[in-house]
Amino acid sequence: MKNLALITGASSGIGMELARIHASRKGDLVLVARRKEELERLAEELQRDHGVQVSVAVKDLSATRASKELVEELGELVKEVEVLINNAGFGGFGKFIDRPIEKEIEMMQLNMVALTELTHLVLPHMIARGKGKILNTASSAGFMPGPSQAVYFATKAYVVSLTQSIHHELKPHGISVTALCPGPVRTGFEKTAGLEGVDLFKMALSPVHTAIAGYRGMEKGRMIVFDQRLLSFSVNWLIPFIPRSWILRMVEKMQTPKKR
Repeated sequence: MKNLALITGASSGIGMELARIHASRKGDLVLVARRKEELERLAEELQRDHGVQVSVAVKDLSATRASKELVEELGELVKEVEVLINNAGFGGFGKFIDRPIEKEIEMMQLNMVALTELTHLVLPHMIARGKGKILNTASSAGFMPGPSQAVYFATKAYVVSLTQSIHHELKPHGISVTALCPGPVRTGFEKTAGLEGVDLFKMALSPVHTAIAGYRGMEKGRMIVFDQRLLSFSVNWLIPFIPRSWILRMVEKMQTPKKR
């Protein structure tokens, strides 16, 4: 297969748009998600429109050791992966003590553990080849605390930190690791997380815009990629100098649904 990309969370949103971008560059794909019908529909579209080879793997990566199972099921195909895009993830709104701990652990499993395990399993083949690119969908949330989404923000902080560390470690092997750190994106995340109508999502960007920014950053081998300049400026030059107590109040207010 040619320039094979493995993309998790590929059935919708940013993952779907990343798959379309990669296919438009004539790269073959392995699409991974829970929803079989959506994956197969996307696979048919990409094969028809771009003439690429597309494999579909239905897998719930929030299950323990699901990444290992995925790699085992793919077999020899894993050795051909040149681009790994860890996009699968979800969030959830509510006070930490009020949210079911089972749901928080499932979030941690998908957002952190599955990403880490899959990366660790694919990397040896990239190292043996002497090249490879990894794109981890993180979030601007990874640079600050997040009252009302405490665990989600924490998982994205983990992804940002891990990405930077292994990006540095893997440079000698010709491999780059990029963290895509968007602001709010219209992916349906706000509905899943219970954040419809809050201030945070009033200026949400399209998944196409965010996917283009992420893919271009990955191609250039950048370590951190934001999908808007103002966000980059805020994270790098404003937030570090604002008292943490203020940040906590600001983030909580932006995520609080307005009373009707």
